[in-house]
Amino acid sequence: MQLLQTPLGELARATPSSTRVFLRHRLDFCCGGRRTLAEACASAGIDPAMILQELALEAERGGTEIRWETRTQTELANFIESHYHAAIRRDLPTLIEAARKVERVHAAKPGVPAGLGDVLRDFLDEMQRHMAKEETILFPLIRRGGRGEAVYMPVRVMESEHDNHRDELATIRELTDDFQVPAHACATWKALYHGLETFEAELMEHIHLENNLLFARATGRG
Repeated sequence: MQLLQTPLGELARATPSSTRVFLRHRLDFCCGGRRTLAEACASAGIDPAMILQELALEAERGGTEIRWETRTQTELANFIESHYHAAIRRDLPTLIEAARKVERVHAAKPGVPAGLGDVLRDFLDEMQRHMAKEETILFPLIRRGGRGEAVYMPVRVMESEHDNHRDELATIRELTDDFQVPAHACATWKALYHGLETFEAELMEHIHLENNLLFARATGRG
């Protein structure tokens, strides 16, 4: 079937509702967006027929997702900054504070995510540097119509850093047992894991819009 041979990033770009299915089954459509749906399912040990069925159901339900392939590069860059960059700066410090509280108060309890606060702090520092480079160098260049060779090197740097972000997300999942909340967890602990799961989903959508739309169009890949 043609959909099975379509890269995940292309599917996410053409049908934004598909990202809900990919997130649900942890199929990487941002940094791993060049893999076909068949390849991604095989790697994850998932029945592709089930994914195709869920994709069809999501498409039928529709949604309010913006179809960014019809918008300009400037509109997309502006949205990434105002929505995703702002959310990281707003939400990640709160998650760091919650992680440190859970580690401190529940240090002796099983399942405590020891070291999570430091990992999140380092991640925020990394993201701050990354976003600053996008906001001061690459995005202004793209808004001015930069394409091809003019943007190739900064795009490659940002995509490499996105790969690092994916690795950081994997570390966070490992520390939190895939966001499985222990039975003895307090309200802060539960809110922390819920917030981290939301942060992960938002970051994957964020990277998808950059890698598979903004950067792909600027470099002539899409």
